[in-house]
Amino acid sequence: MIHTMSDPRQRLRSGPLMQLLSGALSLWIRSHCDSIAELQLQLHGSALAVLRGRLEGATLRARDVHFQGLQLHHVDVRSSLIVVDLKLLRSGQIIDLQHPFQVSGEATFNSRDLDAALLSSTWRWLGDWLAEQLMGLAPLAGVRIDNDVIELQAAVAAQSQPLRQRFLLEADQGSVRFRPETADGPSVLLPMDPAVRITEARLGGGQLHLTGNADVTV
Repeated sequence: MIHTMSDPRQRLRSGPLMQLLSGALSLWIRSHCDSIAELQLQLHGSALAVLRGRLEGATLRARDVHFQGLQLHHVDVRSSLIVVDLKLLRSGQIIDLQHPFQVSGEATFNSRDLDAALLSSTWRWLGDWLAEQLMGLAPLAGVRIDNDVIELQAAVAAQSQPLRQRFLLEADQGSVRFRPETADGPSVLLPMDPAVRITEARLGGGQLHLTGNADVTV
């Protein structure tokens, strides 16, 4: 389901050109994700500015997004200025974006989906790396969010029950730091794509909320 919202103070914003651009951008977003259950896209700017090849930005709200092996429960981001080439804009086709832009906002993971991601073939390496760095054991056997702490589980040879340890999360140096719930034990900074910068990381209600910004290359 796609909703296009506009500012009623400027009727140009809801005209055919903006509708065409909204559809093309929605297709571009979907083409970069494995699946999206619900997508709402709001464009910022006027049709006159778009005629000059400049969209002031866009706000994206999406639910149940499957992206690069990660299941995101909720995404709420806004982009910087987007440069478009109207000569390449066609109805029903994906827009060809030729200039990088930035996005900033929040992504939310629930406990079940985070567990599935870190045990998947795509991100298993990261789950095992966390277990080894924080617990001295690998492979990772599971992840669970319990209110404001995250619990990692690692398999122990000759034991039926995995080792369980709990950690707090915080944003640090553009990434996410895991540190023990108690004072003892190592803390670890999550390996991070240099194009992504985390400014806030918090746990609550069985969910992980990450706030930050990223460079989008096209």
